Amino acid sequence: MDKTSAALVELGRLLKTRGYRFVTVTPATHERVLARGGEAARLEDVFGWNLPFTSGLLGEAMMNVMAEVGCLAEEQGRYRARLRFATAGDHLFAHSGFPTVAQDAVFFGPDTYRFLRLLDGAISDLAAQKPVRLVDIGCGSGAGGIHAARLLPSQSEIVLADINQSALQFAEANAALAGLTGAVTVLSDVLSGVDGGPDVVIANPPYLLDEKERLYRHGGGPLGIALAERIVAEALHRLKPGGRLVLYTGTPIVAGTDPFFQSIQGLLQLRAAQFRYEEIDPDVFGEELEKPAYGKADRIAAVGLTATKRG
Repeated sequence: MDKTSAALVELGRLLKTRGYRFVTVTPATHERVLARGGEAARLEDVFGWNLPFTSGLLGEAMMNVMAEVGCLAEEQGRYRARLRFATAGDHLFAHSGFPTVAQDAVFFGPDTYRFLRLLDGAISDLAAQKPVRLVDIGCGSGAGGIHAARLLPSQSEIVLADINQSALQFAEANAALAGLTGAVTVLSDVLSGVDGGPDVVIANPPYLLDEKERLYRHGGGPLGIALAERIVAEALHRLKPGGRLVLYTGTPIVAGTDPFFQSIQGLLQLRAAQFRYEEIDPDVFGEELEKPAYGKADRIAAVGLTATKRG
């Protein structure tokens, strides 16, 4: 772990000792809250809402650590944090500051919380079995893999994989902050950089059509579902027999039909011994429907897939 990552862990520990908690919201909600204006009065305003603050609010020790991390922006005699911390259960996750406009931004939001709830129901039965090797594809902040580690047998191997180097730095620090010292980070495009066959693959990939093609947001293809399709294909190819895929993603619903499920249904019938596909939330990111790319979509739905590879 480099000096910056170590300082990031220290910053997270300082926040934990001061009882910090923050639920990260959608960008649209975050923007509306910031439009109210004002200055930070508590830690959550600084590291959750990214409101401007004066140095006296945090104290010298925390300001020094923030300087080491390189997350302090100075503006008109005040400061603003360039990163955020979100809480999920007992864990604290560092991720990119608002707004997430950079190409390599690392996102954490309502989709993350839905993904973690999906994992609770999809892999908790593995706790009583032998240790497994789990790969979190497109790990981002590492939230999925770190959360999954608590649901798996001890001595399980957790691989946090992402094509984004910034994501891997956050994931490594977040794993250390959670006490998950055995987690491995791997630079990988889906599973191309991961050796061997995993027992479990989990993923929460981007699924929107983003004109800037930001890594955390752009799903690719004409409908934003290309990356999720690729993950299903590669996972069912690389998983060990009897291995499990847990995927949380989104899909436009066009004229009442689900093009993502239609595209993977044949592959699931061929390679999966069993699978469960469900609509988790029928209507997410409704503002995207105003864009030409979604001109024929009724809505965008959040969906979950749990599939077991044939033995």
